[in-house]
Formats: sequence, C-alpha cells, structure tokens
Amino acid sequence: MNITQEEMMSSTMECSPVSRVVIFGGTHGNEMSGVTLAKHWLKDPSELHRTTFMAEPCLANPLAVNKCVRYIDSDLNRCFSEDVLSSADSDNDPYEFKRARELNQRYGSGCLYDFVFDLHNTTSNMGATLLRCSKDDALSLHLANYLQSSSGSVSMPCYNFLIDIPKKDNIYLQNIGKHSCCIELGPQPQGVTRADVLSRMRQLVNCGLDFLDLFNHGKEFPSFQTDIYRVLSRVDYPRDSFGEISAFIHNDLQDKDYVPLKPGDPIFTTINGEDLFYDGEKVVYPTFINEAAYYEKKVAFILTEKVSWKVPALKLKTPEDHHGTPK
Repeated sequence: MNITQEEMMSSTMECSPVSRVVIFGGTHGNEMSGVTLAKHWLKDPSELHRTTFMAEPCLANPLAVNKCVRYIDSDLNRCFSEDVLSSADSDNDPYEFKRARELNQRYGSGCLYDFVFDLHNTTSNMGATLLRCSKDDALSLHLANYLQSSSGSVSMPCYNFLIDIPKKDNIYLQNIGKHSCCIELGPQPQGVTRADVLSRMRQLVNCGLDFLDLFNHGKEFPSFQTDIYRVLSRVDYPRDSFGEISAFIHNDLQDKDYVPLKPGDPIFTTINGEDLFYDGEKVVYPTFINEAAYYEKKVAFILTEKVSWKVPALKLKTPEDHHGTPK
C-alpha cells in the first residue's frame, strides 16, 4: 500500500542504532578536501570518536590519490553495480572494479555498515550539496536537515540533491551502506585544496557524526518539510558533426547552480558569440554547471526540479520496539 505524504508526516520512522560508520575520502583521487581529511584522520582518528561509536576513515581509491587523478581505469563512483560487485575478479578487470569489490566486502555485503559518508568536491558553484539516491532514507534526510539547521553558512549554503533510483540500479559507492550521504562541496578546482572548502567539509562531517550520536542516545527528531532538488535530466553541450563541442556555458548561466532557469534564458554561447537558449516549458534548477569531470561524460549541466518533501518523525528502535513488547 502506498503511503501519502500526509500520512508520512503523521507517522514516526524507527531506525536501529548506528554503530558502524565509515567516511570515504578520495573516491576521486583529485578531489582534495576528502583526500586531505581522510589522510589526516587515518593518522589521527580521535576527532571521529563519539560516545556511541567510532567512525572509520578510508581512502577509497589510493592509486588515483597517489597520481592525483580522478581514477586509474574507470570512475570508481560508477563501479558499484550489482553486476560488478557480484562478479569474480579477472586479470582484465579495471583496477576500480577490483577496488569496488574490496570496499563492498569490507563495508558492504561482507559487513554491512550502518552509515556511509562519501566526500567529494566539484568545480561547480554548488556550495555544500548533500547528495543521496533514495528519498525514503529517513535517517539520512534527518541528518541532512540537522546539517542545514546546525551548521548554516551564508557563504556556503547547503542543498538537498536527489538521484531517485532503485537500489538494484545504484552504481554509486554510497550504495554499499545501509544509510548514506554523499557530501559534495564546491567550487574547488581539481587537484587543489582550498582552506575554506576543507574547513566546511570537516565541519559538516563532524556535525553529521554528532547527529548520529544524538540519535543513538535516543533523541527523537520531529517531522519536517524540506526542499529537495530532484534530477530530471542531463544536458550535453552542443556538438558539431565531428562530435566536438561547438558551444560553451553562457556567462549568464556560469556559476548559477540552483538558480531558477526560465524558458528562453541563455544557456550556451558559441565561440563567435551566438547565444543558444533554454527551450523547456517550465522553470528548472541547473546543477553541476560546467563541472570539469563531466566533460568526458558529455554533461554540461544537470537539470533538477525543486520539490517540497515531507519527512516523518524519527526515533530510535529499541529492543522492546523490535520484539513488540509494550514499554
């Protein structure tokens, strides 16, 4: 039976305690905030200690980190499909396929971790973006709401971003955890560490760990309503007959992530100054605008719609709840 948004707001979701938490940095080896934090915490993890758990740092793609490149053979953050994870290693496999299986065995199917943080940077002007693949993960949504309300920053706003896909079709690293949140911060160039972005990411991670600790201690979180930017489509650059890019992001669109894009607004311009315009029928919200890593993926930007989402109250599932014994 489908649950309406109104019914959801009047209900309370129960989640089990969170005891195993992993923080991945370096899923892409040239996204330096996560790389820098993971390396720091591997040397001194004391900052990650909470009264109810100890989070574990992990450098997800060490070979790519050593070379300061996004990946070696294949984008690691696209290697967590069921087909890849269920296949045996082969000598001809890309390095990242083998690494994905190692990570899944350590943190996923072999020993399912309760919460996965995956740390990323973008060259786009996306502030702090909290990216998830499921709209139904109440724990993750409450964590995001806690981050937005507890660690607000005028200089780097915090957005909820949703790729709403079934778990069986999920190819991203966060797929291996029971609950997850990908923290995407920008703008930051590839291979560069910016102190302000690094500090903001560190703040968000610590705030997220504080939330999980509060939840484990039995704090109940009330229902709320929030804006979520849900993916509609991916837009490629205009190309000529040879497949070469023939127009580039327009000045009026550059750095305008999450700013409403209206029908008729300019989105591309050619090298000779000819403007191309958005021909959609409704207002949308572009994200990942001119992301450097997406040129190879033929994505100039991602279009999203802003939807208001109602999230039910959240409380800890106790042994009594689990066995149906009255309190």
